[in-house]
Amino acid sequence: MAETAHNVLVTGVAGFIGSHLAARLLDLGHSVVGVDCFTDYYDVRIKKDNLSSLLPHERFRFVGESVNTVDLRELLAGVDCVFHQAAQAGVRASWGEQFETYIDANIRATQRLCEAARETKLRRFVYASSSSVYGETTELPMKESHPTRPVSPYGVTKLDGENLCLLYAKSYELPVVCLRYFTVYGPRQRPDMAFHRFLRAAATGSPVEVYGNGAQTRDFTYIGDAVAANVAAMSYDGPERVFNIGGGSRVALNSALDVIGRHARGEFEVRYRDAQRGDVTHTYADISLAARELGYEPRTGLEDGIAREAEWIASVYTRIGG
Repeated sequence: MAETAHNVLVTGVAGFIGSHLAARLLDLGHSVVGVDCFTDYYDVRIKKDNLSSLLPHERFRFVGESVNTVDLRELLAGVDCVFHQAAQAGVRASWGEQFETYIDANIRATQRLCEAARETKLRRFVYASSSSVYGETTELPMKESHPTRPVSPYGVTKLDGENLCLLYAKSYELPVVCLRYFTVYGPRQRPDMAFHRFLRAAATGSPVEVYGNGAQTRDFTYIGDAVAANVAAMSYDGPERVFNIGGGSRVALNSALDVIGRHARGEFEVRYRDAQRGDVTHTYADISLAARELGYEPRTGLEDGIAREAEWIASVYTRIGG
């Protein structure tokens, strides 16, 4: 249990990271208000399944609205910590006409929440950022001080959201911490993300489609480690405000496919496709700052993490159908 119980707000609470975070905060003795508008970016049945274990909890209250439309003054009443996880996700989907959705969900909603939060007495405002803010770079590992040059509209909006949070920190002393997630995976991972797609394809007898030649590398971060970083950020009192949250290792996608093949339920046929716009070649997080200031230490390796995601993939589609 937490030494001090807090009243916290989690936006995007029915999503991948938000639902795990809310569950962990409840386990630690905190009270959670969760907000989510159930966008149709992916199967809403999965989001409802994510939320199902939270709804009966006596210290959990769900608000089914958008951050852009809800009465934020009422929502923030009594709240002392905010975890802003809500966003329109997806690098590849952020081009073209869909960009307006990303502006609304990732920029306008963040500004609106910051504006409302500055009028409260928060202990901490934690913003879910992304490694996508760095863009393409050969300077590895990526440090928080490196240039931010996104190569996708999604990355642009996440960086805009981050800059808004830091602006409110400077101008209104909003106690902001920005966590730059590096490829989070595990149970409840979104269906558009690679490991979910690969494991689901194998389970349904479909070929696994890989964009690029598989030599690209990623810093894969297990969901439990990402949640631990958020919990640590809540009690952080130091001056640093932006932290890389990675898995502690750099793995080629082809190597990750070998691990997935060992845990996939079904035939595992890989087909390589052209690389997609907005996909970077390599990511690798320097997590030394988060280790020093937050006590952050990744604890789950790729083999165990993928095994847990495979188990969840097998169970969730049994529950929701399809």
